[in-house]
Amino acid sequence: MIVIGLSSGTSADGIDVAAARIDADGELVRLVPLGHRTVPYSADLRAEIRGSLPPASTTLESVCRIDTRIGREFAGAARRGIDECAGGRADLVASHGQTLFHWVTGVTVNGTLQLGQPAWIAEATGLPVVSDLRVADVAAGGQGAPLAALLDTLLLGGRADPVAALNLGGIANTTVLRDGVPPEAFDTGPGNALLDAAARRVTGGRADFDADGALARSGRPDPVLLEHLLAEPYYRLPPPKSTGVELFGPGYLDAALRHAGAPSDGDLLATLVELTAATVAEALRPHGVTEVLASGAASGTRP
Repeated sequence: MIVIGLSSGTSADGIDVAAARIDADGELVRLVPLGHRTVPYSADLRAEIRGSLPPASTTLESVCRIDTRIGREFAGAARRGIDECAGGRADLVASHGQTLFHWVTGVTVNGTLQLGQPAWIAEATGLPVVSDLRVADVAAGGQGAPLAALLDTLLLGGRADPVAALNLGGIANTTVLRDGVPPEAFDTGPGNALLDAAARRVTGGRADFDADGALARSGRPDPVLLEHLLAEPYYRLPPPKSTGVELFGPGYLDAALRHAGAPSDGDLLATLVELTAATVAEALRPHGVTEVLASGAASGTRP
């Protein structure tokens, strides 16, 4: 069958669309990528999504409106994926939706909320839609990211030396693979979430990210602010664990700057790049990995 996959990450800047042909031959399942696109959210929907993320308050009216609008834009993205990546034909759509809240206590995920009604996708494509992937994983006792580690394992498993796949999205997450040991997958901490919040802060909202890392390259990490940020208890929780902008959001950055003082714009961005790099390195160190394959970071400064 030909499957269209839809997802939008923590940065909430657009919809990733991928098409793949999946064939079964006995116990072997073969996946052949057919193409992919990123479809940006309309500017006003992106602003509405970001304006509703924690610590903002919202209403059920706003939730209904955002849920509907995301569903419609996911539906349009699915149609593009079918037409532009799959030759106009597909058999199934899988939709991750847009995460609006990830309810975590320590290392336990109590619940997770993704918006983007799949009914709009089904109506626009005429295809069955698999959704609630994250909720299903949480209900089964997982952290809410059931597919990334599976694909990382299929692609990188079987190597003699420990290896890590690293995704630098709004939140940085990794899959660690060691021969003969079950894979470990977890969020290391912020990837671009704090960087993007800082870019909006220092530009008065004119920029959503530090384009080409220009500001970060102009500064140096501030040791006082970095020490304060590295004291975050999340980094010392054992994996598996997950987090989101509920913790590492604009309010978190504002509180840190009130406590440690606000450095220059360039130093602020450089400090947050160093934070991402340091927390990723510290999270991987106990696993003795010899190779890290990094991806992501499309929406912010590349750490």
